[in-house]
Amino acid sequence: MAADRIPAAGERRLHSERYKWVVLSNTTLGVLLATIDASIMLIAMPDIFRGIGLDPLLPGNSFYLLWMILSFLIVSSVLVVSLGRLGDLYGRVRMYNLGFAVFTAGSLLLTVTWMHGRQAAVWLVVMRVVQGVGAAFLVANSSAILTDAFPPNQRGLALGINNVAGISGSFIGLVVGGILAPIEWRLIFLVSVPIGLFGTVWAYLKLDDLGIRRKAPIDWLGNVTFAVGLISLMIGITYGIEPHGHATMGWTSPAVIAELATGVGLLTTFLVIESRVANPMFRLPLFKIKAFTFGTLSTFLAAVGRGGLMFMLIIWLQGIWLPEHGYSFQNTPLWAGIYILPLTFGFLLAGPLSGILSDRYGARPFATGGMVGACVSFVLLLLLPVSFPYWEFALCLVLNGLSMGAFAAPNRAGVMNSLPPEHRGAGGGMNSTFQNSAQVLSIGIFFTLMIVGLSSALSSSLLHGLTRYGVPRAIAERAAHLPPVATLFSAFLGYNPVAHLVGAKTLAHLPAHDRAVLGGHEFFARLISPAFHSGLQTAFLFAIVACGVAAAASWARGERFVYSSESVGTGAAPCARREARNDGSGQVAELAD
Repeated sequence: MAADRIPAAGERRLHSERYKWVVLSNTTLGVLLATIDASIMLIAMPDIFRGIGLDPLLPGNSFYLLWMILSFLIVSSVLVVSLGRLGDLYGRVRMYNLGFAVFTAGSLLLTVTWMHGRQAAVWLVVMRVVQGVGAAFLVANSSAILTDAFPPNQRGLALGINNVAGISGSFIGLVVGGILAPIEWRLIFLVSVPIGLFGTVWAYLKLDDLGIRRKAPIDWLGNVTFAVGLISLMIGITYGIEPHGHATMGWTSPAVIAELATGVGLLTTFLVIESRVANPMFRLPLFKIKAFTFGTLSTFLAAVGRGGLMFMLIIWLQGIWLPEHGYSFQNTPLWAGIYILPLTFGFLLAGPLSGILSDRYGARPFATGGMVGACVSFVLLLLLPVSFPYWEFALCLVLNGLSMGAFAAPNRAGVMNSLPPEHRGAGGGMNSTFQNSAQVLSIGIFFTLMIVGLSSALSSSLLHGLTRYGVPRAIAERAAHLPPVATLFSAFLGYNPVAHLVGAKTLAHLPAHDRAVLGGHEFFARLISPAFHSGLQTAFLFAIVACGVAAAASWARGERFVYSSESVGTGAAPCARREARNDGSGQVAELAD
C-alpha cells in the first residue's frame, strides 16, 4: 500500500500540486460524515424510541437517552489524541483509512438490530461507541494529512473548508435526521453506509502518506490513564445533570463526586507520566509553542461557549416557540432543525473566506474578531423575548454562524502551522480533544444553568396551571415536583409534556374544554416561558464570558507563526517574504506572508 512508504522530496513536491485537492475532498467528506452522525440522533430520538418500543422518560430509561446522545462524542474525545499519535508513529493515512472502514461498519451494524426495548437500546449505544471509534480515527488524522499536503500559504483555505464542514455537519445532521427518521429510523444510519464505503475505497486508492514518521514505543500507561480519567470525568458531568434523590441534579451524588474526583486524579497522574516517559502520547513540550498554546486554549473556550448552544436552541424552539406558533409536538423536531439552518449558512460562508484571508494576513485578527462577534450574537440572543419574531432570531443565528466560522478556520490553521511536522497528528489530536471535551463540559454547564433557572419558578407555575384546569391537586403536586430535567427532555424529544407529566388517563377524565387546553400546543409553552427565559439568560451570559475570554486568548497567540522546519522540499510553496522569528518560547519559526 502506498501509505507504507514516505515519498522522496521531489516526488512530494509533485504530489503537492496535483494531490492536495484530492486530500481536501476526501478528508472533508470523512469529517463531514463523522459530524453529521454525531448530531443526527438528536432530532431522530422520538422515532428511534418509538421504533424500538421504549419510553425514554420512564424511570430508569434516561440512561439510554443520555448515552445514545453522548457516547459517540465521549468516545471520540477520549481516543482522538491516542489515534493522532498512532498516526504519527505508523502512518496518518493508514489510521485514517482504518477509521473510514470502522465508521462504515458501525453505521451498518446500527441498522440491523432485531431486538426491542432495552436490549435494542443497549445495542444502539454499543454500536454508537463503535461508530465513535471510527470517527475518532478520521478526526484525529484529517488535519495532519491536510497540513502535510498543503503549503503554509494555503493551509488556512484547506483547514478552513475542512473544519467548517465538520462544524456545520453537526447542524446539517439535525435536518437530515428530521427528514429521514419519520420515514424509517434506521435510515439515519443506513444513509452513511454507501457514502462510507465510497470514502473508504477512495482513501485507500488515492491517499499517500507524506508525513514524517519516527518509530517509537506506544505510551500504554499514558494512554490508559488518559482514557480512563477522561471517561470518568465525562461520565460525572453527564450524570451531574440527572436528578439524585430529592435533588434536582446529581452534582452532590457520591457517585458523581467520586467519578469527577477519579477523573481529575487520573488526568493529573497522566500529566506526571507524560512529563517523564521517553515517548509520551501527549506532547507537553508543544505547549512551549505560544501559537499552539493560545490557539488550543481559544479552541477550548470557544467550544465551551458553543457546545451547549445547539441544545438550548432546540429546546427553545421545540418547547416554546414552535408550539406557540401552531406546530404539532410530533413535527417540532424537524422544524427546529430547519429553523436553525441560518447558523449553518453563516458557518459555510465565513469559514472558507476567513481561511483564505488568514493565509494572507494571519490567524489572529480573524479568530479574535470571530470571538468578539460571537459575544455580540449572544448578547442579541439574550435580549430577544421568548416569543421572538423569527427574522430577528435568524439574524442572530447568522451573526453567530459568521462569527464562529470566522474563528474556526483561521484558528485551526494557526494551530496546525505551529506544529513540528512529525508531531502534527498528536498536536492536532490534542486540539480536537480539547474541543470535543469542551462540548461535553458545555452541555453539562448549559443544562445545569438552565435547570437552576427552571427550578426557581417551574414548580409553582406547573402546580397553579394544572389545578386551574381541573387536574386533581395530588397529581398536579406530583407533576410539579418532578425534576426539571424531565420537562426539558420531554420538550427536547417533541412529546406532549402535559400528557407525560399527568398521564393520559387523568386527561381523559377531565372536561373537554380543560382537556383541549392542557393538551393543546400553547398551554405548556406559555406556562414554562418565564422560568425558561430566566435559565436561558443565565446560560447566554456564561457563553458571553467564555467567548470573551476566548477572544483574549486568541489575541495573545502573537503574530503569525509557521514552524521553522517547513521548506519547499516538504511541499511548502515559496512565500513572498520569510522572516525568522522567535515566539518567546525558544522555538524559532518563519513568518510567512
